[in-house]
Amino acid sequence: MPPTAITRALVSGAALTVLAGLAGCGTEARDQPDRALGTIKPARPAVPAESVVRGLPGMPPVLHPRDVYAADRPNKLSPVVRDFPSRVYVPNTESDTVSVIDPKTYEIVETIHVGRQPQHVVPSWDLKTLWVNNNRGHTLTPIDPRTGKAGKAVDVHDPYNLYFTPNGRYAVVMASLDRELVFRDPHTMKIAKTVPVSCYGVNHADFSLDGRYFIVSCEFSGELLKVDTEKMEVVAQQKLPHEGAMPQDVKISPDGKRFYIADMMADGMWVLDGDTFTEPTLLPTGKGTHGLYVSRDSREMYVSNRGEGTVSVFDFEKGEVTKKWRLPDGGSPDMGGVSADGKVLWLSGRYDDEVYAIDTRTGKQLARVKVGSGPHGLAVYPQPGRYSLGHTGIFR
Repeated sequence: MPPTAITRALVSGAALTVLAGLAGCGTEARDQPDRALGTIKPARPAVPAESVVRGLPGMPPVLHPRDVYAADRPNKLSPVVRDFPSRVYVPNTESDTVSVIDPKTYEIVETIHVGRQPQHVVPSWDLKTLWVNNNRGHTLTPIDPRTGKAGKAVDVHDPYNLYFTPNGRYAVVMASLDRELVFRDPHTMKIAKTVPVSCYGVNHADFSLDGRYFIVSCEFSGELLKVDTEKMEVVAQQKLPHEGAMPQDVKISPDGKRFYIADMMADGMWVLDGDTFTEPTLLPTGKGTHGLYVSRDSREMYVSNRGEGTVSVFDFEKGEVTKKWRLPDGGSPDMGGVSADGKVLWLSGRYDDEVYAIDTRTGKQLARVKVGSGPHGLAVYPQPGRYSLGHTGIFR
């Protein structure tokens, strides 16, 4: 079954007001991708404004029922972030710092000292704050992306990763070692509900097109969870059909019909029907499959293969890997994001204390920047989109 029921009805004045206020200038599905994004196919036609997806209560209207990433077109920045300086924020897990890179010069312009073992830099739902997840320090450090300055750390236990519900009501802390999903106030981080889980190593997630559920990967037990967003409950759980499976990043397809889950031990992506939550199939991509990043035209996904120093390019329409880029001199590409214009893929080199900038048209390495020890979930900021679902940058 499709994840949502698409109805034909006039959008109410209130919905139009919310859409206009949140979308700003950057949410048009009709934008034509340029050659730098790796395709010259025409963009999908815009859908009539009266096509409405019945989403999670309080969630901003879905802009395109067949493209969840319709708000993420090149340089279509929200008014909230339009004046923020473009930077790459790199959490160094063993140095307890965040290296801040100017993407124009490829130089580190600042080093921010944070708590113990920072894992990811996460944009807040309202786009105004970057949260550094200090996993073993049991704190979140806020960074003001307008000034680049860090604020007072907030006590949060075991914050391996951080997400936000699509309506902005809750932050969701992936408490990996605590075996919990912790729903919190998105500003104060006060606990609203703690959800114990039986799997081990909750780490990454993504939400359905309508926002009513999300899929969570459990790294250390090789399992997947399906969580009801509004009820804040685990509604389904399954073991991946691969011995030693170690699922990582999660991304939904543009049409909302499938979830892709990177698996660093199965060396590929699991393809899952989130609605039925039946057994997924494995699509090989490369050794140590780890991070998943969608192109600005919603046609391709960049897949980092940490174990072999490559990036696979997956074509959504064809359902297959069409290209593979190899880093010169090897490397360990891990987590990252795509530049606002879509022309550069930024990835951390987890085991090499470096960051890679890769041309998304040619796959060529543009720069290799030395950073601190153990760089992990870097965030490119700002990026297009109306609001953030968390991680290193999932925008809708």
